[in-house]
Amino acid sequence: MTQVVATTPGLFPLPDWAKDELSRLKGHQKSDLVSGEEGPEIVDAYDRAREEVVGVQTDAGLDRVTEGQLRWDDMIAHPLAVADNVETRGIVRYYNNNNFYREPVVTGDLEASGDVAGELDATAEHVDAGLQAVLPGPYSLADLATDEHYGDEAAFLDAVADFLAAEADQFPDVETLFLLEPSLVENAPGEGADERASEAIDTVASAVDADVVAHTYWGALDEKVYAHLMDAAVDAIGFDLIADHEQNVYNVQEYGTKDDVALGLVDGQNTFVETPETIRERVEWFVEQTDGDYDTVYATANTELFYLPQNKFEAKIEALADAAAIEEVEA
Repeated sequence: MTQVVATTPGLFPLPDWAKDELSRLKGHQKSDLVSGEEGPEIVDAYDRAREEVVGVQTDAGLDRVTEGQLRWDDMIAHPLAVADNVETRGIVRYYNNNNFYREPVVTGDLEASGDVAGELDATAEHVDAGLQAVLPGPYSLADLATDEHYGDEAAFLDAVADFLAAEADQFPDVETLFLLEPSLVENAPGEGADERASEAIDTVASAVDADVVAHTYWGALDEKVYAHLMDAAVDAIGFDLIADHEQNVYNVQEYGTKDDVALGLVDGQNTFVETPETIRERVEWFVEQTDGDYDTVYATANTELFYLPQNKFEAKIEALADAAAIEEVEA
């Protein structure tokens, strides 16, 4: 029997009150975005917002609770944006959508800041069980950044992986770590780089004593990239069934997958709220199509959730939790 675990890939919308309060405290310029050196009023606002979104997840019944990444002004580029020896320069488009982030330019040796670990420490105070960490995957983070120090793509990827592993090494106890790897789909690595991407994921995954999910989205992986990702020492690979269910299923049929799997079952960028029954049917369909005897299915949104209004975000996580509670899946 398969256990269905309701979770999310994090990066939540700010509560409406926090948007207003932080807009007043921070301003609206590039220089006003989070740098890791915020004053006490801003820190307090984020602390209250974090506690609220933890409560929202708990009340909804999610099995895994994230910090929400409310301070991540730069989306998954955030860990670099607040690190030493990194300059944030021009505003660039975040993949193929209408969001933008400050380009992190690495100008010296990367060292973990403890920023993400500190957020998790604060979150752990409000979570009894099921704490989940979220980090950008090393390939995606390197893809979003610019290197002006290491001078070589392979060396830069290794440095980013070591940087993330050092950050993860400072985490409190977590049950699950989601590594977000949209660039594996959006800017697929070529010959040689695909194997290095898998090895970089190994580096980060080995830094935590937790179940690790390499979550991909905005489509399906190229077959060779997928085959190399299967070599990574992760517990589950994430599949975006909203953007491309057919190719994702084909990859699993052709190359297999891990004993656990993460499924993007609700649309993180669309305000339409899926019913728990529809979500559960999608789980059952995937299990049937892949003839999978999975230990765990992580039922999640396909993408980050900050695109949504607060009320739609809350409705979608409630639907995920309700779907996971319907019944166990038989392979």
